[in-house]
Amino acid sequence: MSRLNNKVAIVTGAGSGIGLATTKIFLENGCKVVCSDNNEKSLEKINKDLSNYKDDFLTLKTDVSKKSECKDTAKFVVDNFGKIDILVNSAGVSQRQAPDQSWDYEKKWDFVMDINLKGSMMMSYESVIYMKENKAGSIINLASIIGMVGYNDVLGLSDGFNPYPHSKGGVVQLSRDMGVNLAKFNIRVNAICPGYAYTNLTTALTEDEEMEKKLIDLHPLGRLATGEDVAHAALFLASDESSFITGALLPVDGGYTAK
Repeated sequence: MSRLNNKVAIVTGAGSGIGLATTKIFLENGCKVVCSDNNEKSLEKINKDLSNYKDDFLTLKTDVSKKSECKDTAKFVVDNFGKIDILVNSAGVSQRQAPDQSWDYEKKWDFVMDINLKGSMMMSYESVIYMKENKAGSIINLASIIGMVGYNDVLGLSDGFNPYPHSKGGVVQLSRDMGVNLAKFNIRVNAICPGYAYTNLTTALTEDEEMEKKLIDLHPLGRLATGEDVAHAALFLASDESSFITGALLPVDGGYTAK
């Protein structure tokens, strides 16, 4: 039996990496999915690559940093599939993805915070409106191990003002606070905290052999995560198997935070 039969999910950042892997595994497990992403080419590729599931998913261009688009996305899901059972907030950026690398630290901070933290909050807020009507729901936020601990000095990726770990630390607290306060509506909220993974966010790092080795050496299991590693954790948290879990942080990090 498929683990998400009769459930409806929104996956943001569905066009690549963890979001795409999560979309695929949800579809394989009987879920209907609205694939949200801000990259039109990625959405076109989803429509082509996942054509075997054409009756079970829809794509939608969404900028999660805009309240109106978050609101419209939640309404789109309900209008087309009747409800929202699951939200996966996978859309995320680092300052390396800033459209203009000449931006000063304030603009880069706002860019990262608007998508990673505010975007997760707003998509959750708009989805919860409909989850309350169903008296059930599961929200899965993609945080990071770097929201639990500081950047390791050997990587040289932060001077203490890098907005990425700060945004993910915010997602950690958002998940705990929402988990506690939405429990009375039978809405569960949890965060997955991946270790370093092969995604678009880390391409600039993993293409450098020396940096890739440094990253791998930080993980006791001796490798980096794949999108599928994280997607399987999302599947568990989306399913009824995790019905007594809320406000939790689930590291999927190859032992990184256990050291």
